[in-house]
Amino acid sequence: MSFNLSADHDDDGLSPLAEINVTPMVDVMLVLLIIFMVAAPMLSSGMKVDLPQAKSAEPTDPKNPIVLTIAADRKISIGADEVQRADLIPRLRSMIGEEDRIVHVRGDRTASYGDIVSVLDELALNGITRLSLIANKSSTPQAAVPQAPAPQVTLPTAATP
Repeated sequence: MSFNLSADHDDDGLSPLAEINVTPMVDVMLVLLIIFMVAAPMLSSGMKVDLPQAKSAEPTDPKNPIVLTIAADRKISIGADEVQRADLIPRLRSMIGEEDRIVHVRGDRTASYGDIVSVLDELALNGITRLSLIANKSSTPQAAVPQAPAPQVTLPTAATP
């Protein structure tokens, strides 16, 4: 509640309140803020993939990339939309248009290497050559592990008479 404590009262001691009570507006704004803070993490789009780690991963050109995702179950999606393999090239061409947009390829760690390479090959054969493979930056650098020499195997030979 708010009271007018000014000295200019009417004859009966009542005067209209000229101030705006902002308490309800602040309450509504705080509720909206909390709703947006809770809902914001749920708005992330795309398919969940487990990206491989790379020690030298650096961010590429952030100029409005097209994100192509290859999941472990061979499903391909552009952004959050799943696409069939036959529709992949026409869809990418329409998205690229006249702009020189880069295609970020996100391959799941457990996806077959052959599946990822075949998609990259199909893109390159159709003139889509601005490609970038996405990986998570490794948090702990690993030292180079020396490889042990291959064990020598001797096969028994047959005795000749």
